[in-house]
Amino acid sequence: MSSSSYHDWSRGQRNLGHFATGSERPTTVTVTTSRAPKSDASDAKLLADLVRADRHNHHPIAGDSPDAEAIKVLARAHQNPIWTRTRHTNALRSALREYYPAALVAFEDLAHGDALGVLGRAPSPEQGARLSLTAIQSALKRGGRQRNIAARAREIRVALGTEQLTAAARVTAAFAATTRAAVGIITELNRQIGELETSLAAHFEAHPDADIYLSLPGLGVVLGARVLGEFGDDPNRYITAKSRKNYAGTSPLTVASGKKRTVLARHVRNRRLYDAVDHWALCALTTSPGARIFYDQHRAADDTHHQALRALGNRLVGILHGCLRHHTPYDEHIAWAHRMPAAA
Repeated sequence: MSSSSYHDWSRGQRNLGHFATGSERPTTVTVTTSRAPKSDASDAKLLADLVRADRHNHHPIAGDSPDAEAIKVLARAHQNPIWTRTRHTNALRSALREYYPAALVAFEDLAHGDALGVLGRAPSPEQGARLSLTAIQSALKRGGRQRNIAARAREIRVALGTEQLTAAARVTAAFAATTRAAVGIITELNRQIGELETSLAAHFEAHPDADIYLSLPGLGVVLGARVLGEFGDDPNRYITAKSRKNYAGTSPLTVASGKKRTVLARHVRNRRLYDAVDHWALCALTTSPGARIFYDQHRAADDTHHQALRALGNRLVGILHGCLRHHTPYDEHIAWAHRMPAAA
């Protein structure tokens, strides 16, 4: 029997050998893997036909300005270390819960300069209990605090001096080393975030649409820059407010089959834009009476907090679309009076 009766995988062929009994000659059937040629020519013809005969059903690619592209790059670069800082802060909180619970009593925000300054100097319970008021005040100043230093130092000293469950000495030393490293990482992240925020604010405030974004309730420099960067500034990209809402992922998705009809949230969306709109809606609750009433109405209709917040974000995106389309700043009465006559 020849060697061709075996599988020859190295050459991309599959040889299927059939062996008969007795004096019958063996036969070999060769099966080759089919590889269709590339369809570059077919794809090019299809695209050309679309342009020639179906142009009216398609829109050109968005043409955002270089200013908007720069804001988008900076906004994303600013958001990435914030998410990274959150992960490191959560890991630090979990570690402190294991061996240093008094630190969690003293510091609610572990990314704040107060926590970083004190924990960098006293990463273990024994060191924290031995800190004097002068040492704590020095650590607070190094963390960036400028006011109420003495009062805050007394609060921290009382919290760190309370009785707590302690771990073994070697375990505590290991945790203290990880805490010291986490403090260094979070401190550097805070510095980089601050520098990126300064650059982001300068680019955003120079954009021609910045005044319109900043006029909307709940939008500051950072959130406004994120929303502008993700939406872009091409005036012809979003034909209607509905298309802008769909891109933001705030508009509901209706699924109907026969007599069954279900309204769902959109999960295929721009994650960064949706996150910014969600924060925007939350901030608008305290700055816009109309937004607050709108949210309360949805809550009264048995919507959950997230459902009501998503509906408010959807409404705010529509208001933004109208402001940009007409080149006018936000007006509380125009935005909400026709929907809430009682509030007007």
